Order: sequence, then C-alpha cells, then structure tokens
Amino acid sequence: MRAYSKNWSTRKDKLRMPAIEFSKEEKEQLVQRFQAYFRDELDHELGQFDALFLLDFIAENIGAYFYNRGLYDSHTILEQRLESLGDAIYELEKPTGFSKA
Repeated sequence: MRAYSKNWSTRKDKLRMPAIEFSKEEKEQLVQRFQAYFRDELDHELGQFDALFLLDFIAENIGAYFYNRGLYDSHTILEQRLESLGDAIYELEKPTGFSKA
C-alpha cells in the first residue's frame, strides 16, 4: 500500500489535490497584500472581512489553476532531470560485445 501525506486523499488509488489551506500568519500576510493592492492600485479600501472573503474565493475557485501550473512545471523539470540522468548512466557504460536492441 502506498503512503501519502495526511493532506492527500485517495479515491480508487488516485491522488487528489488537497484543499488549499493557509496558516494564520500566511492569511494575515495575504490579507495585507490584498489591502495594499486595492488601496494603491484601485484607490479602494478593502476591509479585513472582505479581504479574507476574497482570499477564500481565490483559493477555492482559482487556486487549482495555479496549483496545476506548478504541477506541469514540476513535471517538465523532472522529465528534464530524468533524461539527463539517463544520459549520464549511458556515458558510464563500458563497451562490451553485447548489443542492446
């Protein structure tokens, strides 16, 4: 049986994205960033409750897009590293009379 992080859930042996959750400190920083952006760029004061509501909305409705992009990028990097590793192993091979076909 596979062991997964407690944040991962399985369904018919498929991994599913965990819910996006932030610590209290992370939420405070994100709320401050939202408030600063709204104030500086939109000339609008965003209250604490509204900023938290916006954060929850983004995490629930848009977060998966960013999450998936991170997965795609990680997958690309991993493929590149594995190809490089394969090349390195090939370079270590000693010549023999045996030919892999």
